[in-house]
Formats: sequence, structure tokens, C-alpha cells
Amino acid sequence: MNIAEIKKMLEEVRSGKLEIDEAVNQIKDLPFKELGFATIDNHREIRNGYPEVIYCEGKTVEQVKKIVEFMLTKNNDILATRANEEMYNEIKKICPDAHYNKLGRTISIKKTKEEYTDSYIAIVAAGTSDLPVVEEAYETAKILGNRVEKIIDVGVAGIHRLFAKLDVLRKAKVVIVVAGMEGALASVVGGLVDKPVIAVPTSVGYGANFGGLASLLSMLNSCASGISVVNIDNGFGAAYNASIINKL
Repeated sequence: MNIAEIKKMLEEVRSGKLEIDEAVNQIKDLPFKELGFATIDNHREIRNGYPEVIYCEGKTVEQVKKIVEFMLTKNNDILATRANEEMYNEIKKICPDAHYNKLGRTISIKKTKEEYTDSYIAIVAAGTSDLPVVEEAYETAKILGNRVEKIIDVGVAGIHRLFAKLDVLRKAKVVIVVAGMEGALASVVGGLVDKPVIAVPTSVGYGANFGGLASLLSMLNSCASGISVVNIDNGFGAAYNASIINKL
């Protein structure tokens, strides 16, 4: 139940169209719902503006399916991250509208009619190898109601490729930069735009990259102003923060 539905229900109670007992029955799952293996936070959208997102890694297929099954009763948009194809196939049985991004490992179910923002988020990727993180960020930003522009494979090894896209970059309200190896792209972009830059280090790289630690430290030590950094491979976290900024 979202904010609009709660307001509508209260109006119906005041007008006598809805009995108090029935209203209590409708909100009995607020603020959360116990499923035994999970506790669904039904107040998340009321507090934060967005419904709870399902992190699938470490969960069984059946657990993810049951969580989605309950969340479908609330008629909200649903996003599941780090999901595998087996999870998607099970969810598809209960919701044919479910969409799976295989590269980004996300399952999304769009229920609301919210229109996309006029302003947009730009997602910039250093290399093709960074695309799984890019796609997670893209699907997250889209289901949260944002227009998104992707700029792919414009890393510092061929920086002229980035310069060809400067007009798209500079018109964005917020920029997400996804890069592995040494993570230098975030500093370059930070020195070219007057918008907030959210840097995402990826685990792409050879041994001394230390699974993304090298790019993380490079981004944290950037000399360019206006850059914030999320965790390694955290495309979801970057897009969530970008969405908040884009909707300010």
C-alpha cells in the first residue's frame, strides 16, 4: 500500500464508503510483513519514497519467489538485484510482466504509471567489461522513474571517445561513472562537468587491481571536486543516489 492508496482509504472511511474494520484489515500488514525467513518493510516507500528492493544473492529461488509474490499484492514497482535466470523463470510463472536483464542480473516489474523525469542521469562506462554494473545501475534508475542516457566504452585509453560525447554528459543532471582497472575515468569526468559525479569502482582488472580495491582507492583519492564514491560493483547504490539527486 503506497501513500496515495492510504489517503484514498482514509477518505473512504470518512465518507462512510469503507468500514473501519475493513480499513484495519487492509493495513494490518503495515509497517512490515513477517514471512518467516524474511520481514518485508512495507513502510519503506512512505519513509524514503521508494519501495524495498530485493537483494537476491544468498537467497534461495523459493525465498525470492515468495517475497515477490507478497510484494505483488501491494501493487508497487518491484526490483530484484543479483538475481539469476532460475529465479526469473520462477517469478515469470506468477508475473508474466517480469523483465530480466541477464547482463545486469536484475528482475524488474513495473506496476505504476509514473512518467520518466525530464532531466536525465548519464551512466558512463570505461569499458565493455564494466557493462554488468552499468546494466544494474540502468535498470535501477529506470524503475525509479528516471530518464537515462548510457555512454559506453569511453575509458582513458582512448579519451577522445569521451570528448565526442561531452554534450550528452554536460546536459545530465547527475553522472554515474563506472570504471575498473585504475579507475581514472571518474577523475577525468569530474574535471569536465559541473554536475554531481557518482563513481562506481568495478572488480574488472588484473591481479594488482585486487578485485576492485585499486579503482576504489583511486576514486576516493581523486583530485577532482564533486565526486562521491560507492562500493565496488555497486551499480544499484549509485543509481539509487543518482535518482534522489535527479528528483530534487
